[in-house]
Amino acid sequence: MDGKPGLRERKKQRTREAISEAAIALFLEQGFNQVSVAQVAEAAEVSKRTLFAYFPAKEDLVTHRLADHETEIARVVRARPPRSAPLPAVRDHFLRGLRERDPITGLNDVPEVRRLHRMILETPSLVARMQRFKAGAESALAQALRETADAPELTARLAAVQIVAVHWALAQDNAARLAYGEKADARCAGALADARFAFELLENGLRDLGAPR
Repeated sequence: MDGKPGLRERKKQRTREAISEAAIALFLEQGFNQVSVAQVAEAAEVSKRTLFAYFPAKEDLVTHRLADHETEIARVVRARPPRSAPLPAVRDHFLRGLRERDPITGLNDVPEVRRLHRMILETPSLVARMQRFKAGAESALAQALRETADAPELTARLAAVQIVAVHWALAQDNAARLAYGEKADARCAGALADARFAFELLENGLRDLGAPR
């Protein structure tokens, strides 16, 4: 076995991507609340039953694109060099993401990304769905801190809530600025400064988290 997905899995992935692409195109053109699931199914040339098999809720048609990022901070913490603290690893990863215009930092003004962020910000049900990702990120990070930083359960949970909240607030601020017209290049210096300041504030309270003993 070479670890590659089989034909069936590849076909399922193509179907999933086709449905998502059709949905995003319709949502960006007409508005999330103005497009029905039936319209998406018709555009993707699948039945509603098939659509719901891949996406149980209408909001999933949008937010599934961000699903891989739900555990991103936890992965960064797990992958940090031995005997290094978690917080600097998260900070450096976020700063690098800003410089590289990673959409998850909010600092990406590619037109489709900017329109997608604006749609999410303006749609209460999508905002609510994103909160589930935030909760998932907190849970995954807390687990990573318990396992790699030898943090007690309460410490890990409280630290995860703080780190994810800062990460989330910075990204949301950038996304909102760009969604309403600011350019990524113009925002970059301010985004970097805000991120450094935010992580310095975090460091005051989490200085000893995962520090070598």
